[in-house]
Amino acid sequence: MRNISQFTYGQYDVLIVGGGINGAAIAHMAALNGLKVALLEKNDFASGTSSKSTKLIHGGLRYLEIFDLDLVRESLRERSFLLRDAPHLVKPLSFIIPVYRGDRKPLWMMRLGVWLYDRLAGKYTIGKHRFIPRDELSGAMPGLKQEGLLGGVSYYDAQMDDARLVLENVLSAQARGAHVANYVEVKSFLKKDGKAAGVLAFDTIGEREFEISARKVVCAVGPWTNLLMHKEEGNVPPLVRTTKGIHVVCQGKLSDRALIIPTSQDKRVFFVIPWMDNSLIGTTDTDYTADPDAVVADQKDIDYLFGELRRVFPEGTFKKDKIVTVFAGLRPLVHKGGAPSQISRQHVIKESYSGVVYVMGGKYTTYRKIAEDCLRVIWPSRKLVDTRAGFPVYGSGQITENARDVAGQKGLDVDVAKYLMEFYGTRYKDVLQLILNNPALKEPLCPCSPAIKAQVVYAIRTEMAVKDEDIIKRRLSLIYRPCRSGQCVF
Repeated sequence: MRNISQFTYGQYDVLIVGGGINGAAIAHMAALNGLKVALLEKNDFASGTSSKSTKLIHGGLRYLEIFDLDLVRESLRERSFLLRDAPHLVKPLSFIIPVYRGDRKPLWMMRLGVWLYDRLAGKYTIGKHRFIPRDELSGAMPGLKQEGLLGGVSYYDAQMDDARLVLENVLSAQARGAHVANYVEVKSFLKKDGKAAGVLAFDTIGEREFEISARKVVCAVGPWTNLLMHKEEGNVPPLVRTTKGIHVVCQGKLSDRALIIPTSQDKRVFFVIPWMDNSLIGTTDTDYTADPDAVVADQKDIDYLFGELRRVFPEGTFKKDKIVTVFAGLRPLVHKGGAPSQISRQHVIKESYSGVVYVMGGKYTTYRKIAEDCLRVIWPSRKLVDTRAGFPVYGSGQITENARDVAGQKGLDVDVAKYLMEFYGTRYKDVLQLILNNPALKEPLCPCSPAIKAQVVYAIRTEMAVKDEDIIKRRLSLIYRPCRSGQCVF
């Protein structure tokens, strides 16, 4: 459960504002290094950009086109660390790219691209790329347009549960002594002799203000960077360029492999990815200048994606009446000109005149490196724990138990036991412990998913869920499953 009274603690070494993946990772790494840490999030953890992603941990094949080789190489290395450190949340995924006659990128170029991608990965390669003949490709992707299809290529990247990866970094920080809280907004910055000395915070649940003192303040707020910087420095030029990306989840899984489709309207690509037995489709990439709290997917965005889908799936494989959910998020890119899709995803760390550190840009995949770079800016002389050797999250570790044995011992269905083990990693035992005191908690929440009632209690007691949407959207990911009974909305 959230605990606001803990912030009467005194002065912190570092106060992090922003409970997305970068803020969570910075808090985790700072606590790992023995610092006194506070982390604040004005809504729920991962409620912004960090739960609105394409759910990928990847090097970024398309960044080869803009010759951002250093970013691709770094991301591929970080991908391997995440597969090692969070195996219950990050898993390998095979990708297919079909190529048609007349495509902007011919087949030879795509074959060269995936070859180079694996070369950049080096020892961190997951699986070998290969050419896929036309007939094999048609069988792998039912409904794919045959006219003009030349074949395709396949390669490997990884898929993640983005919201839970954030949450487990937050819980890891808390387990190492950090004080963390969601639904606490920063109203203003405290200054002493012109230097940042903390913040004035507002608990939106308890409706009270309080001050927090810190030697260093870090803002890792993504799309809200310009707003926080204006609040702290006054009228300054915007340093973050926000672009909107929307995703649609449709009923039914096309394949166990992901599909990458070049668009016809611009120079982008979009994905069709297996996600919780359904298909995750996205994304768009358009400039957005309105209130970051008001971002939504509009009909034009949805029409764009379905228009591109119809071009390669003319038989109506995907239909709007099969939409499970639609979500929109903002990418916080370092402010530069040019098309949004052509801007580098490199991160930048800037310190303001008063000493507030702003973390900008970056990719989800490189969050460990971003956190490390941030701490080096804050304390350049401090020797940091080498997290390249391991930066495990809350549920990391090896599970030695068998799902069938666990199911038999706890009186659960085998599929439920397997689901809990994959969902929570080694922490599945903490969820099952709740059943010992109350066997009724093993009952299913809804026929639409394997989730059980114990998970709701765990989400509130351990994972700091406050509102229903915290549980439905981010703790249990129920929004990605079609529900006809309505029991999921409790």
